[in-house]
Amino acid sequence: MREDAILHKMQTGDPSGLESLMDIYIPYVSTVVWNILRGAMSQEDGEEVVSDVFLAAWQQSSELKPGFVKGWLAAVARNKAKNKLRKMGKTLPLEDDFLDIPGPNDPLNDVEQAEEQQLVRKAIQSLPEQDQEIFLRYYYYAQTIQEISLSMAINESTIKTRLRRGRAKLKEILTRKGFVNEA
Repeated sequence: MREDAILHKMQTGDPSGLESLMDIYIPYVSTVVWNILRGAMSQEDGEEVVSDVFLAAWQQSSELKPGFVKGWLAAVARNKAKNKLRKMGKTLPLEDDFLDIPGPNDPLNDVEQAEEQQLVRKAIQSLPEQDQEIFLRYYYYAQTIQEISLSMAINESTIKTRLRRGRAKLKEILTRKGFVNEA
């Protein structure tokens, strides 16, 4: 069934539209959710988040547009998974592959790169917990300052200040270790 037909069914209150949407997108939405939860919750909690995404799609079906459904579902899935982590008192994980920058296939370069990545991870972990979360949301999860402000209930100017201070601290640490040149 085409996406516009599925959306039309949902918008007219036909549950078969939602069933079709779920048939198509449950694997995708589940992947998005589990990439964020990364084993921080039980299977049931993860399934609840996935269900909440499709409930939101049903309740807000009038906002869905053909061609944009997958992106909308991904955004809702990311936000609901992160909100679930917060509700359970968990923080966003700092993954081992954070800031993983591909380079030439030179073993010496690989070792240097691994050292740099480890140093960046340690530098980020040296920030206060709330600043770490802001940093990860902005740079890793690509959330806007406004999204961070709304989800964390922090003033936008405060978020900008914390990002600026965090960048300065990271630069200081990386400069001290010789990974960044003073300019």
